[in-house]
Amino acid sequence: MKGNRDIEVLIVEDDLRVAEIQKRFLEQIEGFQTVGIAASYAEAKTLIEILQPDLLLLDIFFPDMNGLDLLKETKQQAKQMNVIMITAAKEIHKVQEAISIGVFDYIIKPVVFERFKQSLLRYQDFHRKLVQLEEEGVYVTQQQVDRLLRKEIEVSSSIEKSYLPKGIDPRTLEKVLEVLGREVSGLTAEIVAKKIGISRTTARRYLEHLVAEEKIEADLAYGTVGRPERVYIVNA
Repeated sequence: MKGNRDIEVLIVEDDLRVAEIQKRFLEQIEGFQTVGIAASYAEAKTLIEILQPDLLLLDIFFPDMNGLDLLKETKQQAKQMNVIMITAAKEIHKVQEAISIGVFDYIIKPVVFERFKQSLLRYQDFHRKLVQLEEEGVYVTQQQVDRLLRKEIEVSSSIEKSYLPKGIDPRTLEKVLEVLGREVSGLTAEIVAKKIGISRTTARRYLEHLVAEEKIEADLAYGTVGRPERVYIVNA
């Protein structure tokens, strides 16, 4: 682990406009420094070897490579370097593969600054604690490991809450998505409210939030009393 200094970040992104946006985002977060931008496999390999950055911001889609392959190589050869995937890839098997290889986080494009910042701050906290443990000695106790892992979970939970708009609780949101996921034909706010045990108004607020986030779709249909009402369904 490198000493007490800014965290060095290498951006691996073939779209230079997107790379520049990420660089400017990093400039707004204290404690980070962009040490390079790589737009191809050859550039990424060279800069990783020369610069040995602490953190890689890595896309999946490149003309000459698959970012997941570079991720595998990185994890094999540079065990102290962490990776945050920033990609348009939404396929669940790609997400699963990235997680199984060991990414620190997975951010889907287009990147929102607040989500980007939260991920970087979470990594900064994690990095700082690892440095501290290394300075204290080669070996760690079970209590120190548990504290490190537990802190990671606590920070993640805090970030999840702060990222959601006011009035949206993450646990209730999960329940709403779970109910919707079981119904292929879609549900109204009234039905969702009854299944979860919340008011119709509250259910509608969560459903409209999911529509705004493009997690579900809504369409007008006629209810049992003949009046039009919105029907919500999870995006395919």
